[in-house]
Amino acid sequence: MSVTDTIKTRRNIKAFKPDPISESELASWLEAASYAPNHRMNEPWELLLVGADTRAALKHKTDFGQAPVVLAVLSKPAPTPFERDENVMAASCFAQNFLLAAHEAGAGTFWSSLGALPHNREILGVPEGYDVIGVFGVGYPAEVPEVKPRTPISAKLTRLP
Repeated sequence: MSVTDTIKTRRNIKAFKPDPISESELASWLEAASYAPNHRMNEPWELLLVGADTRAALKHKTDFGQAPVVLAVLSKPAPTPFERDENVMAASCFAQNFLLAAHEAGAGTFWSSLGALPHNREILGVPEGYDVIGVFGVGYPAEVPEVKPRTPISAKLTRLP
C-alpha cells in the first residue's frame, strides 16, 4: 500500500475483533512512530500501556470498542510555552505515525481525547506539566467505516504574496 493510500484509507475504528495484538507487532509500530519529526531530537513522547483496572476506571462509553490494547501517548513538559507547543506537535506526529503503521499492518485504532480530562489524567497518573495527546484503542477492526467527505483542500489554502 502506498503512503498516500495508507493515509486515505485509515479510519477511526469503533469496534474491534477479540484477536490479540502481539507485543512484537505493537513494538514495531511504536518504533516506526518514533521516526516522527521532533525539535532538537528531544523525542518528547512517553507511552502508557493501559491495563484492565485503569481501563475500567476510565469508563469509556464503548470500552474503546473492545480493543485488545489501550495505549496513551503523552507529551513531556517543556521550559517555555513555545517548546511545549513544539513537544505537543512532535508527539502528535508520533501518534499519527503509529496510527498509519498499525493500519498498514491491517490493524486499526481508535483515538480518544478523554485522557485530557482532569479526572482521567489522575486515573492515568499523568505527571504535572505533561499533555495527553490521546488514548488509543488498538486491534483488528470488526468493521471499517466508510470515508467521510472532506472539504476540498483548495478551500483551506491561502496564497500569500
